[in-house]
Amino acid sequence: MLARIKHNSKEYKIDLSKPLDISIPLSGNESNVRAWNLDPPKIEPHMEEGFIGKVSEGASVNFNDISFNPHAHGTHTECLGHITEETYSINKQLSDYFFLAEVVTIAPEKYQNDFVVSKKQIQYAIGNKKCEALIIRTLPNLKEKLSRKYSDTNPPYLLEEAAQYLVDREINHLLIDLPSIDREKDNGALLAHRAFWQVEGKMRTRATITEFIFVNNSIKDGTYILNLQLAPMENDASPSRPVIFKPIES
Repeated sequence: MLARIKHNSKEYKIDLSKPLDISIPLSGNESNVRAWNLDPPKIEPHMEEGFIGKVSEGASVNFNDISFNPHAHGTHTECLGHITEETYSINKQLSDYFFLAEVVTIAPEKYQNDFVVSKKQIQYAIGNKKCEALIIRTLPNLKEKLSRKYSDTNPPYLLEEAAQYLVDREINHLLIDLPSIDREKDNGALLAHRAFWQVEGKMRTRATITEFIFVNNSIKDGTYILNLQLAPMENDASPSRPVIFKPIES
């Protein structure tokens, strides 16, 4: 199934039957990716008096309860309500779902005692390309990202100047394969989040951050059409499924 998408003055043709899913699924067991010192999510049959919600246990249906934290247990998209006193719901702030996106690969560089993504690296990776969404794949890009336990490992993060550069480039949607764009332990400073959403100025209420993605090595850097799919939850963040489509060259 082919679709033609006109963005500004340029037209892109994509094959809707060839989606590239860059999300990490929620599995409900020890292999599930996680961070922030949380236990794995739970997906268990609902139980009450005389009832176990599992067909193999005699029920007519499988009827599971699910317990998880969207920020800690897999691919999720968040809005500025993640860090503001005022309540903002991602389900209300994100109302468009297709964007012109650029996939870039960056090897975080040494900064003091950490590894970070810097403004200079993003500048080099994007060049003069225009995009609404930036998808960052960090190196090394191993499949262990699908099940890694990030707690107390001080993963790479974005410097504040890098987040501000995205604002200056009018990039409204940032997707990255890390648990957070900020340092794991920063005493609540959240410099990159605050810069990206401009919480000290004119807040970018429609801007989103998607964390815990996984961009397979078979996906090449370049321009894509992004479909950012959410679970419709009234919360600052929701589990999400970003899917990208490579434009077909004429």
